[in-house]
Amino acid sequence: MNYLFFTNTPAHVHLYKHAVRRLRERGHDVCVLARDYTCTVELLEWYDLPYEVYGGCDTSKGSLLSRLPAHYVRAIRYARRFDPDLIFGMGGYAAHTGAAVRAPTVLLIDSEPASFDHTISTPFARTILTPNTFRKDLGENHYVFPGLKECAYLHPDVYEPDPSVRDRLGLERDEPFVVLRLNAFGSQHDVGERGISGEWRRRIVERLAEDATVLVSDEGGDTDLSALPAEPFDLHPALMHDVLSEASLLVADTQTMVTEAALLGTPAIRSNSFVGDDDMGNFVALENQGLIRNVESPAAILETATDLLARDDLEEEWQRRREQFLADKANLTELVLDVAESRGRVDDLDVLEGYGRTTEPQPASAVGVGSD
Repeated sequence: MNYLFFTNTPAHVHLYKHAVRRLRERGHDVCVLARDYTCTVELLEWYDLPYEVYGGCDTSKGSLLSRLPAHYVRAIRYARRFDPDLIFGMGGYAAHTGAAVRAPTVLLIDSEPASFDHTISTPFARTILTPNTFRKDLGENHYVFPGLKECAYLHPDVYEPDPSVRDRLGLERDEPFVVLRLNAFGSQHDVGERGISGEWRRRIVERLAEDATVLVSDEGGDTDLSALPAEPFDLHPALMHDVLSEASLLVADTQTMVTEAALLGTPAIRSNSFVGDDDMGNFVALENQGLIRNVESPAAILETATDLLARDDLEEEWQRRREQFLADKANLTELVLDVAESRGRVDDLDVLEGYGRTTEPQPASAVGVGSD
């Protein structure tokens, strides 16, 4: 069979990389259609995955909107040439391309705020998969699985951390370090949203540097570190998960890396304008498990970081919480493989038994910033 995967962001590469490899090993033809956005292509090259670039954009919202028509033209052209039996993706590109070439599409969605994308994409999907923490009903073709999308690549069955990454960073074996991740807020669903900016970046770095080495990963590339006690993260982006697994703490205004840290057992503080009563279900679940702290105000980062870094049992306790959280979660790569070989028809898949079709869920209640 021919399988086509859309990777519009670096996170999508990680989501599908193991499934792409496994399907090729089983003798199927697989192609990845990629958007050249931040390090997406770098990751495809690193993992030696077969890909075609259908377009590119930078981290500004206007860049993406102005290039959408050309993106669609090239994506559909590549898809017609490849003639897929099934398409995987996370939104409009995959769904509309599937409709244009008359190929069934499986959408894997985990972000509730992307309502516009859901509206224009889900009617064209054969199957919609979401985590069981997802707090919206996407219709009759919506199924849920036990876990998070990051379980496709950070589930213990598929990921083993490499502690030698400390040598690449020039850090001693027991040297504490913190990763500060800053988002560019350039996606469609980021319109009107905000994270850590301006003076707060300086204040947070200076506070963290009192207890640990600070590594800054800035997606927008506009943070001046020359006068700050911090270093830029300058390893290949494919090594970030190994770095996170060794870090004492992640502080971020982004989304995916917070979930990744939690699944690795690394404490994480998340602060952006998504945090609040209507927050996404996966972040509520991770906070209820005690793996992350969601704070609305950047000012709360300082106090929360101080409390966490002062704990003597930080590493051991978070690993225990991680193991407890992952105990009943699916290896999502195995589910993607099963869905692929069933041509997107999932009614009889064992991993979905007991979850199946969704009904509109009741919002989970967070335990709060001060929880332990």
